[in-house]
Amino acid sequence: MWRKMIAMCMTLSMLLTLTGCGNSKTASYKGVTDSQPDKGLEIMGDRVTYDPNHLVNDGKPVELEWWLWDAADLFGSIAREYEKIHPNVTIHIVNNPWDGFWTKLPLALQKGESGPTLFNVHNSYQHLLLTYMEPYDIDVNDLEADFFTAKSHEIDGKIYYCDFGIMTGTIYYNKDMWTKAGLTEKDIPKTWDEFREIAKNLTIFEGDEMVQAGFNYNGDFENLMQGVPYQYGNTIFDETGTIPSLTQDGQKKTAQMMLDFYEKDHVGDKDFGTDAAQSFGQGQSAMVYKWGHFYGYLKTNYPDINYGTFEIPTVDGKPFAYDRYNGEATPGINKNARPEQVEVAQDFIRFYLANQEKQKELCMNYSLFPANNALREDKDLQSNPAIQAVSEHIDRYIWPGAMPATLGDNLKIACQDMMYNGTSIEEALKTAEDIVKVDLSNQEFVASENLYDKYSERK
Repeated sequence: MWRKMIAMCMTLSMLLTLTGCGNSKTASYKGVTDSQPDKGLEIMGDRVTYDPNHLVNDGKPVELEWWLWDAADLFGSIAREYEKIHPNVTIHIVNNPWDGFWTKLPLALQKGESGPTLFNVHNSYQHLLLTYMEPYDIDVNDLEADFFTAKSHEIDGKIYYCDFGIMTGTIYYNKDMWTKAGLTEKDIPKTWDEFREIAKNLTIFEGDEMVQAGFNYNGDFENLMQGVPYQYGNTIFDETGTIPSLTQDGQKKTAQMMLDFYEKDHVGDKDFGTDAAQSFGQGQSAMVYKWGHFYGYLKTNYPDINYGTFEIPTVDGKPFAYDRYNGEATPGINKNARPEQVEVAQDFIRFYLANQEKQKELCMNYSLFPANNALREDKDLQSNPAIQAVSEHIDRYIWPGAMPATLGDNLKIACQDMMYNGTSIEEALKTAEDIVKVDLSNQEFVASENLYDKYSERK
């Protein structure tokens, strides 16, 4: 008897737990009603505008979930600001760790209206999400007028997400080491040849032992291999955007230049620690190549280091593109959510895109160059060294597209083979190219390189 009662209690408990998951909360959700369409608030934005003075869902209570993997307080503050305008709306923030996010989210979206209404997007997982996404109910021309990278996300005349900011690579240098070597800001190199000489000047040996690397790219070789070849006018994919081209002259020359830094110039060494980030922070390396998030890494782990940044050098000062970039994306909308939730989500996305103050906060948090044109000259953003370094030539950076993981993974293996196993450049790159071709033949991937407005200048 007792066992039956316990079993019944456990079953009831499970049912109550399940009814508390996802959007099924709405069954018991009461909320409040909003009966004041005129909020007395100003219209936000430039071309993509948001007029707060209206009711959403006719002022009736509605709730939805927003899934993300990071910065719950910051993204949550955007939701809270929206809820103040529309008190009938409740947005539940669900923060899932990155490691499990891309397993949990597609499974949740398969549940239709029981899945999250809003979810943060990373473009490398676009192929997993697009089938569940509702396009933005915003004029594409307005989006492209306000956000300079929006066009690269256009699919059949629609935009399902875009960037609020972009990140790319820069050179971080130790200012104290520069001063000690007799260098000043006037010596900041523009070309790789100039960079090589600076790196030599910054390298210190004690006998045969390197105690200070002039340039350390350990852990970033493959990242340089995905960006520097553009300087030679080569693209990563062919004109169809579906076939990888990893064995062109630009790729080979980039690999040779990086290997020469260590093997001929001896400004660094493959055995000088595997982590250039830590080596720089500990004052062992004078220059490293890192993306914008390195600013936050240093602030957290090495707040006392005296450093500066400068734009990545180029081959001849007139590159087809300086480097690739990647964007931090705006949220996606679950097309299978209930109609009232989709309505609110569309309204929220317009608020999100027109709210320049919140976009500024996001860019500051992640050290991103703002995608919103209105924030390009913002003084606070320009004070961030990771942003300032790329500001002058930002239109000369290229987005390859939602890069499939196989490309980065196999370039990493190729770089390791070249550095540690003595594999020739040609063989390592050809092996990587062949494997990526096979992997991509099973995916519906198309690169976005041809959307770059300088694409016709490639060689």
